[in-house]
Amino acid sequence: MMDEKRVVIGSDKSGFHLKEAVKAHLIESGYEVEDAGTLKEEEPKPYFKVAPVVAEKIQSGEFQRGILICGTGMGMAVVANKYKGVYAAVCESTYAANKCRAINDANVLTMGGWMIGPELGCDMADQFLNTGFTQNLEPWRQEFLKGAREQVYDLEKEIYDKAEK
Repeated sequence: MMDEKRVVIGSDKSGFHLKEAVKAHLIESGYEVEDAGTLKEEEPKPYFKVAPVVAEKIQSGEFQRGILICGTGMGMAVVANKYKGVYAAVCESTYAANKCRAINDANVLTMGGWMIGPELGCDMADQFLNTGFTQNLEPWRQEFLKGAREQVYDLEKEIYDKAEK
């Protein structure tokens, strides 16, 4: 369960309408929502400009969770996952949105505005924001996943350390 009821959200033109629906739903549900753009459909920002804004806010610790929406969710995930400490998951169902948190500890949900309607998108956001890492999993699986997460962190550190040399 997320401690803070704060989330940063962003979209390109293809995800604009879904973003607006999810944002309104989250605000109505009591979340503080920061919109990283696209702010007006007539003035779209491309996915590769929006995803870095959200990723940097997650990376800095300003926000614990983010939501990014483009046509398929894939472009946003590709860009967001370039940032150390950002784990963006493309999801197309509530099940996947739940499991990306419970199993993978993802901190950014990406969705496709061409494929997901407003009601499903809102349900997916709820699953993502209200599911904790290893929530509702068997004790043996929780232990395994916590160890796996540490291995992923170590791998990430190794990769970034090599890149910095």
